[in-house]
Amino acid sequence: MTRTRQVIAALVLAVAAGGVALAFPEHRRAEWPGTDFSNASVSLDEIMSGGPPKDGIPPIDDPGFVPVAQVTDLTDTEPVIGVVIDGVAKAYPLRILIWHEIVNDSVGGVPVTVTFCPLCNAAMVFDRRVDGRVLDFGTTGMLRNSDLVMYDRQTESWWQQFLGAAIVGELNGTVLKILPSRLESWARFRARAPDGLVLVPNDPGLRAYGRNPYGGYDSSARPFLYGGETPAGIAPLARVVSLADRAQAWSLDLLRARREITLADGTVMTWEPGQNSALGDAWIPSGEDVGNILVRRKAGGAWEDVPYFIDFAFAFHAFHPDSAIHLD
Repeated sequence: MTRTRQVIAALVLAVAAGGVALAFPEHRRAEWPGTDFSNASVSLDEIMSGGPPKDGIPPIDDPGFVPVAQVTDLTDTEPVIGVVIDGVAKAYPLRILIWHEIVNDSVGGVPVTVTFCPLCNAAMVFDRRVDGRVLDFGTTGMLRNSDLVMYDRQTESWWQQFLGAAIVGELNGTVLKILPSRLESWARFRARAPDGLVLVPNDPGLRAYGRNPYGGYDSSARPFLYGGETPAGIAPLARVVSLADRAQAWSLDLLRARREITLADGTVMTWEPGQNSALGDAWIPSGEDVGNILVRRKAGGAWEDVPYFIDFAFAFHAFHPDSAIHLD
């Protein structure tokens, strides 16, 4: 079996779903009685089924946590999404998010949605408050440009995870606020937040936590369920680093070679070794060392985190085709 077929087979096994449509599956509209499909900012033909039904990849709505000191199953180099708000620190291990993709939570009194799209390597944290109400997000089972399409339960509008923007339904055009977070190793989070909390599975037997159902994906020649253009000069599934404006990106290899890049506005991006890829080896702790990236800027004499993203090159190019990717 080829690696691409292994990836596809693993995805189907992981979500326990059957055949995958290659265009918007009209028969699935019945799952969405509250969605106004006439109000869309993208063509529905760009949206396709990833296999599972609505919430077939189950989001976590009642997350459970333990103190950092009680964690025994994470290895030092495993990746977590670290979030710190108003002195409250929480870590969301990718060994859990790779199976659930969305966690609806609250950190430091701020309602947040922590998301991870494995097919794009897109880890993003959003403030889920919109116009005075708090939204809860789930998975549609759909993809656009191979990226997770979320929905909110309050209006059943559909949202592009990569953009944090509603693309179909009542809230079409609304953009969520992106919150600073770090995709970092467990050891680095533990060191900077020894009194923090760590997400644990509500049912440890529900999924094979620690296993990567997309084994070998980040070294595949082509992304899954993506037929669009890929950027020149860089492998489609190579990682690139970008900031909130997405005006440009830098290849991970470039940042790894330089160790530090300082931008004209004083933003500093650094790379240090010691974090596994969650999408390489079938066992996450054995994945390739892709390193830790930190992006900060001085404000009022103190360093503060700047929102940044570490995505696959094809996904960055798909959503920002006019933005440059710096290779050297």
